[in-house]
Amino acid sequence: MDTEHTYDSDNAFDSLFGAWRGQAIGLLDLDAFFASVEQLDHPEWRGKPVIVGGPPESRGVVSTASYEARMFGVHSAMSSAQAQRLCPHAFWTKGNFARYREMSAQVMAILADETPYVDQVSIDEAFFDVTPGRFNTENPVEICKRISARVSKLGITCSIGLGSSKTVAKIASERDKPHGLTIVIPGTERAFLSPLPVRAMSGIGAAAERMLNERGIRTLGAIASARQSDLIAVFGVNADLMRERAQGRELSAVSPIDAPEDVKSVSNERTFAHDLIERADIEAAIVLLGESIARRMRRKALLGNTVTLKLKYSWGAGKTIQRRLPHPTDDENVFVPVALSLLSSVWSEGMHVRLAGLAMSDFDSPKEVQTDLFCTLDERGAQTSERRKLSVTIDQVREKFGEGAVGFGRAARFDGDIVRKDKYMHKED
Repeated sequence: MDTEHTYDSDNAFDSLFGAWRGQAIGLLDLDAFFASVEQLDHPEWRGKPVIVGGPPESRGVVSTASYEARMFGVHSAMSSAQAQRLCPHAFWTKGNFARYREMSAQVMAILADETPYVDQVSIDEAFFDVTPGRFNTENPVEICKRISARVSKLGITCSIGLGSSKTVAKIASERDKPHGLTIVIPGTERAFLSPLPVRAMSGIGAAAERMLNERGIRTLGAIASARQSDLIAVFGVNADLMRERAQGRELSAVSPIDAPEDVKSVSNERTFAHDLIERADIEAAIVLLGESIARRMRRKALLGNTVTLKLKYSWGAGKTIQRRLPHPTDDENVFVPVALSLLSSVWSEGMHVRLAGLAMSDFDSPKEVQTDLFCTLDERGAQTSERRKLSVTIDQVREKFGEGAVGFGRAARFDGDIVRKDKYMHKED
């Protein structure tokens, strides 16, 4: 491991090399993950700037940049054109998401070897619980060192934050990148958090930062001691929660790997290299998004009740519309037609679309199966179509032989576009 930082107290030596007192939660964050995998697979790119994203000659977006490219100011979500101006000699790639998922699975398997309590929050990030006595008796610091070393043997690196809560672990993981280990010993949380800017804590965006600054609150320490009325004005019902996080008193739990996920929504968004102006193209994009969402829902055994359609236009504005379904479903042949029926409410002829997004949410299971004269309900109470069996078969083929094993002609028109977001949102987010 390159570096190890410890935020300690008078009993730091005893805590580190003796008994860790209390909960021990880590956050593993893979360093410049997509770019690092590309450098691993292309030895000639190692030590050189690499950018994963849409082509600079089109209206692409940077997904990830290697640390060599970041030295020139390149960062994720930057337009590819701007990234090329900043770093004209970078190596570019559209990325290989099947390969990234493969590497991610290997990293998550390492965590699973160390503890059964792992919460994977994205393809390159996961919380893990290594509290002594819960599943092991080893010092959590030593476990984190071993995890980092095992990840390095895969040919990539990670940064780890270790503390008593998810908030502390997350912030600590960002303190020392790449390939760092930041340890916040129990009892030192407030001292660690207090001087940090308010944006260091997840859940505080630009708008909340501005409102806090207007009240003279610029650090997490200031949030920890702020007047209740000021916090309520900014965070509403979450005021007490945000104060507890800023004080380092948050109580966190990492679920066992096999526990059912408390998923809030499954969504997918796509930014296009060129504006979509024809209805047929926009509809084709919605269908593709729906197919991806349905496959992931079926993999997680989720039944959604609400479909949400989002469009963003070339001038930056956007609209979102949703509709609750009469019955839950995991069948794109059911919920995509509903999304298409909503299109006219957020788009009219002549409007230029640069981004389309689709989401399914409200995953509460039906309480009982009721008959319906106008649709087919299966034994789960879920609405299905005759084409669902075909969709399930395609899922199985792609799982076995890869994403490219089965394709449809409608996907060809979007070759070269970059998927901006493709994720599960959990109720704690």
